[in-house]
Amino acid sequence: AEHQHARYNPLRDDWVLVSAHRVKRPWQGQLEKPPPEDVPRWDPNNPLCPGATRANGEVNPQYEGTFVFPNDFPALQPDAPEPDDSDHPLFRAAPARGVCKVMCFHPWSDLTLPLMSLPEIRAVIDAWAELATELGASYPWVQIFENKGAMMGCSNPHPHCQVWASSFLPNEARLEDRTQRQHLSQHGVPMLLEYAEQEARRKERLVVENADWLVVVPYWATWPYQTLLLPRRHVCRLQDLSDSERDNLASIMQRLLIKYDNLFEVSFPYSMGWHGAPTGPYLEEDCKHWQLHAHYYPPLLRSATVRKFMVGYEMLAQAQRDLTPEQAAERLRSLPEVHYK
Repeated sequence: AEHQHARYNPLRDDWVLVSAHRVKRPWQGQLEKPPPEDVPRWDPNNPLCPGATRANGEVNPQYEGTFVFPNDFPALQPDAPEPDDSDHPLFRAAPARGVCKVMCFHPWSDLTLPLMSLPEIRAVIDAWAELATELGASYPWVQIFENKGAMMGCSNPHPHCQVWASSFLPNEARLEDRTQRQHLSQHGVPMLLEYAEQEARRKERLVVENADWLVVVPYWATWPYQTLLLPRRHVCRLQDLSDSERDNLASIMQRLLIKYDNLFEVSFPYSMGWHGAPTGPYLEEDCKHWQLHAHYYPPLLRSATVRKFMVGYEMLAQAQRDLTPEQAAERLRSLPEVHYK
């Protein structure tokens, strides 16, 4: 807890430098603006609101639950042309096709997931699973992710996430596929299933748990209050979850996100995303080395206005964090599960 050391991340096959004493240093750097507390519940000029007109001229329906639509500014399109052939191995390109969708969680702009009801969160989970099934029928990778807060690049306060399906396995997916495959081959058990069992027994990095799920600050965490959401049983994909597992997922997500908000009494920014076994052509392959999981990467370090910057040493050498995962877990674990609002 007091002396720097490096920790190995078996999921990414890399290392993180832990320097817990650095959090004591004085801060005269950038201070972030807390998110606005006065977001209107409905704004006709907000393109994600029910009945609003989006940039392409389409009018949203008067939706009352979740609402999914094609991203008006997609990073991936299904009909992109092939890149030109390379004339040198140092200048390679490859085709990249896909579709991008946006999912609104709720019709109200002033709500976030921790302030939604359990049935409303369960509806989000069901919509995620439906999209994973639909897009995964043909695409190898379906990335469900939420950027929450302007600090994490979110351009609209309305509660929503994005779903990108790609014709290729992205870098993180290829890396996790390799490391999990190697672990199963060497140890005979899926890496993250074994890891969840170890963390459930040790408890020092445990944040919340229930019958089907647990949330930990991973031993190899990079971001200050990074967490890993894990199922207790072996399950490869989001769409494979049972009804009771989906109910308990809604509950543990709500509990975690309430703790996040309570940490600095602010709508807590983060980027989160689901990782599961590849789909498309991989549906016919043996993917038992995979274990479904969700990553949460929040940037805040000391307060609602002081964030962790991944610059300098982190960009040029390796990741570095300013408090131990055990310290972060203890602080999150001790927070109340009733929202500060």
